[in-house]
Amino acid sequence: MFRFHKTLDVITLFHKASSPASLRVHTLLKQVSANASEHATEDQASDHSHQTKPNRPQFELDVTEEPPTQDQLKSILEYVGARNAGTIIKGARDEADAMKKLKESSENFQRPVTVDWSNGKAVAGANESEILKMIESLPKH
Repeated sequence: MFRFHKTLDVITLFHKASSPASLRVHTLLKQVSANASEHATEDQASDHSHQTKPNRPQFELDVTEEPPTQDQLKSILEYVGARNAGTIIKGARDEADAMKKLKESSENFQRPVTVDWSNGKAVAGANESEILKMIESLPKH
């Protein structure tokens, strides 16, 4: 029987190659993504319960050095809460202020920021335990 497979959740890393914190997050996400896909099976209909179950579901990793678009920033701020706008945009007090500061300069966007678009979550900075917690909460496919 033919069935459609759900597409993988996309996790975006807003990255800055010159930032040690961003490089750590990038390495972490690559390792987690590789480990998750290593356990994936082609034949989803077969019973593979005897195999080791992966701790984390597969996801698609999108790494960009571009700042977020206005729409992406709006979503990210919804995910982290407007009161935390300053963790995403330098000196921002709220969503409107964050939008204005991003338009003024893309340098106001503080990388790294890891975003799970499908499940509405974001982690600002290099807090590895928060990033892992976000990834582990992805639904299994």
